[in-house]
Amino acid sequence: MKSLLPGRLGFILFIACVLLACGQRSDTVVAITLHPTKPNILYIATDEAVYKSNDTGATWKRLNGELARTRVISLAIDPQLPANVFAGTNGAGTYKSPDGGRNWHQFNAGQQKGTISAIVNQVVFNPLGSETVYAATTVGVFRSSDGGRNWTERMAGMTEINFVVTLAIDPAHPNIMYAGTTGGVYRTKNATESWEKITEGMVAFDAKMASMALGVNRIVIDRNNPDIVYAGTTQGLYKSTNQGDQWTKVGKALNGVYISEIQLDPTQSQVMYLATSDGVQKSMDGGNTWELKNTGIEATSIRSIRMSPSNQNILYAGTNGGGLYRTVNGGENWSRLPLTPSASL
Repeated sequence: MKSLLPGRLGFILFIACVLLACGQRSDTVVAITLHPTKPNILYIATDEAVYKSNDTGATWKRLNGELARTRVISLAIDPQLPANVFAGTNGAGTYKSPDGGRNWHQFNAGQQKGTISAIVNQVVFNPLGSETVYAATTVGVFRSSDGGRNWTERMAGMTEINFVVTLAIDPAHPNIMYAGTTGGVYRTKNATESWEKITEGMVAFDAKMASMALGVNRIVIDRNNPDIVYAGTTQGLYKSTNQGDQWTKVGKALNGVYISEIQLDPTQSQVMYLATSDGVQKSMDGGNTWELKNTGIEATSIRSIRMSPSNQNILYAGTNGGGLYRTVNGGENWSRLPLTPSASL
């Protein structure tokens, strides 16, 4: 049977279709994390796989092995032992690599509610000792005291919700933590022994469907003044100056935009960046005024953003369907970083 297309043209179209399909999956960058002391090393998770670069994104190695059996939606590097990398998955709990991504092991014992396994939205480390790890999941908050091998549920006081999207630990007082959920923000002052709802100014206490009242996608604490806390939500940005006791919606120019990520400049905490559904937003005054910083970015729905630990003008932004970008001048211009293969890690 003869082909309907000449052989050469048919082959070219076939290859183009394969590349397009792969591109659609690998071009959605859902998570980015950077080595805390070697900023040339970074990891990204796409809808297709997890990749590692040793040269600030010039070339990449796809990480396979056990990790290739599941979809990764979050990444975290142990700040004290950076060879330890955690991957949060879409329904298979957490995986951990002890050797910078070469080998992966499923570490999810206890990370479930009944028969429902956890989708792990974020992993965070206790600054006093990274053997203590916390996970924000679709079935609650979990804590591990043995580097992620075993997990226990920590949901006392969260009576209305199970779906936890994000966690943040006060760097000066690690017993204080915040949880962003589908129903606003919760706070613990005793290292997750109990939680209290803190949504004044954000969500009405008598709101109908309180468990789905407001999605909080990211919480960030100002390192220079831990009383200041930011919450990026599905309906804009909120700020508290008293550890979450009251919240104020800030940034009128944001117009209630969907915020997926927040990055604060650790040296100048008035400078901050948002990953939003409209692009990268930058503020120079603690969130009061904002400016879009999308020059060079072709797909402006931003899923993830990370700042280099060594240079606050270098940031990486992952898009929904448009790939990975980097700026070296604080967002004034962005350049695309294709996933060019590397021969080795």
